[in-house]
Amino acid sequence: MDVFAALAEPTRRKIMEILARQGQLPASDIYEHFDVTPQAISQHLKILREADLVRVERDAQKRLYSINPTAVGELEAWAQRTRQMWNDRFDRLEDLLDERASADET
Repeated sequence: MDVFAALAEPTRRKIMEILARQGQLPASDIYEHFDVTPQAISQHLKILREADLVRVERDAQKRLYSINPTAVGELEAWAQRTRQMWNDRFDRLEDLLDERASADET
């Protein structure tokens, strides 16, 4: 599963926010934040696991979910590279516009 496809769904983004805020949680605690069935949240958690955004550990009968910091770090690095690329493009555009404005003044 693609990271961006996994995060495109608002419920999955909210799950990620809950885990970021509260740390490792059992699925039952995650379910409590939503007005949908536990099975629906289980499907969302499955997609997040397939995208490698969350990790799951077994503790007796519980499944404990947590954010995969490596995957989130890679996502953050991608966003930073993309932002830098656009900033560079805007800087070049600004330079070009400044050159044209200077040429028009003469």
